[in-house]
Amino acid sequence: MIAFVFPGQGSQKVGMGVELAAASAAARAVFEEVNDALGQDLFAVMREGPEDALTLTENAQPAIMAHSLAIARILEHDFGLSLAAKGEAVAGHSLGEYSALAAVGAFSLADTARLLKLRGRAMQAAVPVGVGGMCALLGADLEKAQALAEAAAQGEVCEVANDNDPGQVVLSGHAGAIARAVDLAKEFGCKRAVPLPVSAPFHCSLMQPAADAMAEALTRTPPRPMALPVYSNFTATLTSDPAAELELLVKQVTGRVRWRESMEAMGAAGITHFVELGGKVVGPMIRKIVSESEQTSLVTMAELEGFAKEL
Repeated sequence: MIAFVFPGQGSQKVGMGVELAAASAAARAVFEEVNDALGQDLFAVMREGPEDALTLTENAQPAIMAHSLAIARILEHDFGLSLAAKGEAVAGHSLGEYSALAAVGAFSLADTARLLKLRGRAMQAAVPVGVGGMCALLGADLEKAQALAEAAAQGEVCEVANDNDPGQVVLSGHAGAIARAVDLAKEFGCKRAVPLPVSAPFHCSLMQPAADAMAEALTRTPPRPMALPVYSNFTATLTSDPAAELELLVKQVTGRVRWRESMEAMGAAGITHFVELGGKVVGPMIRKIVSESEQTSLVTMAELEGFAKEL
């Protein structure tokens, strides 16, 4: 059984999508539609940079989605492979949940691009630069990470933002609390704590203004019926109800990304092959979570051709 999974922020890089656009009219159409929806030449930023412009949250989020959706369109239009026909479910890491939903018809491509542009801006605006921070805990499980977060908070916000795999958990919150967490990490049994070069403290309670903005936007552009069910970041469970998914997308902004639990649930449901569209980020995490599974990453035309032949 196959599931299609979609990467989140951090998977962007200058040059993304260039080969796909050169080889496929379907991919070019995706990038053009996203440009039109946003009223900016986002694909030029993806193609040429500069890197600091691409890594801006408001550009990175729609760019990563466009890259993933270009690959989904190539599979469908160039190779005759429908995600709905070949897959059992979809999931995406943070913003990747929007890519997953777009791929199964819950949002149009244009609406997804606009929602992610707004999401990026709202997340950036929620906390002034320098006030918040994030760190990755390596060699730490959820229990150790939660204990460390509680100890480091000292009246500030310090929360688990991402439970990525059995040995990697990310904390988010006020900059001072995150600095304390880095200093205390080894005392709590973590191998290492690495401050992350992010512009805002994602997936913690400081993001409430962004959650409010997304609630308003999603009420105007609600999800539609899905061709495949999605595993929610917020609950790590399966949903196919558009109204429920709207609420989960709002809660996702401030809530923990329960990626490890989501992948465990997918493995328990019988998923044996995870196909990552547009990155090589979540596949290695899944390998650590669902050991008896196959991971395929689709980024290049050669990888797409190989996958199509296998199926």
